[in-house]
Amino acid sequence: MTAATPSYERIDLRTSPEIKDLLVRAATTSGMSISAFLLGAAQERAKRVLAENETIVLSAHDWEAFFRVLDASDKPRPKLKAAAKRYTKRLTPAK
Repeated sequence: MTAATPSYERIDLRTSPEIKDLLVRAATTSGMSISAFLLGAAQERAKRVLAENETIVLSAHDWEAFFRVLDASDKPRPKLKAAAKRYTKRLTPAK
């Protein structure tokens, strides 16, 4: 059996000669190919952008208010409790 080879996507871009020279010099200085350099830089930036947009930062006051609301919303939920019981029962092997 042969191992599956990973599939890759291609990204093409155009740039000015000045920017290309800058990128090639930076990649060479880093000991990387231009593709590896660009991919690494783009991946780092993409992670930063997503982290900034997918993370909520709360002040201590807002954090306390958030937890007060969560604690206040605790009330019995019989249907949820019954569903959890059925789920646990299905996971438990019969003896």
